[in-house]
Amino acid sequence: QVQLVESGGGLVQTGGSLRLSCAASGDTICSSAMGWYRQAPGKERELVAAITSNGRTYYAAPVKDRFAISRDNAKNTVYLGMSSLKPEDTAIYYCNADRDPQVYSYYKCPQSWGQGTQVTVSS
Repeated sequence: QVQLVESGGGLVQTGGSLRLSCAASGDTICSSAMGWYRQAPGKERELVAAITSNGRTYYAAPVKDRFAISRDNAKNTVYLGMSSLKPEDTAIYYCNADRDPQVYSYYKCPQSWGQGTQVTVSS
């Protein structure tokens, strides 16, 4: 199974920046796609950004052009750079790992989640 360790959350003012890290260990196939979700109080958990081992990326519309996801395959670590932060970015951010379905269509993986890291953006 994949274990995920997150770090980098904190409190920043509007317009500030943070960088989140998620280090994965275990089955590399089951961490061939990794992403960041966030959940704010009273809201559903939403996918923020994702990246595969071969470099394909996805961004949710609210964070496009402000957030940047990257991956160090040697360290099996994913980063989420966040800039121009807004109060609506305030949430618990969770790292997630799964297979890349384009490469491993028939490989079974459980969803793996980090413990979450709090990001708070104040006005």
